[in-house]
Amino acid sequence: MTLARTQAFRLGCALAVFTSLACVAAAPAQAQTSNYPSHSIELVVPFQAGGGTDALARAFAESSRKHLPQSVVVTNKPGASGAIGWADVANAKPDGYKLSLITADLAIVPHLGLTKVTHENFTPIARFNADPSAITVRADSPYTTIEQFLDAARKDPGSVRVGNAGNGSIWHLAAAALEDKTGTKFNHIPFQGGNPAVLALLGGHIDAVAVSPAEVYTYVAAGKLKTLAVMADARVKGFESVPTLKERKIDLSIGTWRGLAAPANTPPEVIKVLRTAAAATAKEPALREMLDKQNLGYAYADQDEFKAAIAKDDAYFKSLIAKFGMRQ
Repeated sequence: MTLARTQAFRLGCALAVFTSLACVAAAPAQAQTSNYPSHSIELVVPFQAGGGTDALARAFAESSRKHLPQSVVVTNKPGASGAIGWADVANAKPDGYKLSLITADLAIVPHLGLTKVTHENFTPIARFNADPSAITVRADSPYTTIEQFLDAARKDPGSVRVGNAGNGSIWHLAAAALEDKTGTKFNHIPFQGGNPAVLALLGGHIDAVAVSPAEVYTYVAAGKLKTLAVMADARVKGFESVPTLKERKIDLSIGTWRGLAAPANTPPEVIKVLRTAAAATAKEPALREMLDKQNLGYAYADQDEFKAAIAKDDAYFKSLIAKFGMRQ
């Protein structure tokens, strides 16, 4: 056998061995994805137990039992406005066994300088909930319309005290966006969450809050507070008499949302299983009942729509944070 033929023979053998090894290596991976899920799935909630995000995660875990062959186990990993929990999932093996509930904060906190984890570290699966911001005042407030409220802020810039859920929170950004759209200037008062801000409003310590309708619903229904406008494309359930900003010729829709996501680069076959299960779970009466009980808006969106909405919010929040100097 000539030298050339010998080398060609050896190369052919090497390629054959390499190919066979590659096939052997690929086989387990293919088997793993084809059998997905073969054991329980961890769903990380990057906030404390007891809130709306936690309630949604647990309702999803329970309702998904009919649509996934394995259970979904909820784990709370709070801290740094969600950044700790999201980093944990973003850095996990992208095999579909560790997922996260993501919220609008994921499109905010990176631009505040709190984390390097962004929405691009995730593959969105489905959105279940969305809630707009709303301007709410005390029932005895002199402002009975959103126009009166904004006129007061224009006449005496910084005199109208608007409470939010903390510096850089979605509700802070909502009030800042309203300023930006209307040429007004508020005195932003941060609190450790939406509920403390609402309690401060009830106590007369501030003039208004820019939180979701869900967070003021009980007090509005009791006649203690009144909502002047919602920052949504359409009127909100339970607040049918309250106009949207767009009805008042102010082109602004802004709010929070909650949905399911996996680490980036999770195999398409796994994502397909999760998308199918999420779509079916979203129709479960128990999930819808939980949202109604929590006064959370049902707003299902599949992967493509959800992904586009996240990217849009991310770009808008980035510009607002830069414009108002919120980066920490």
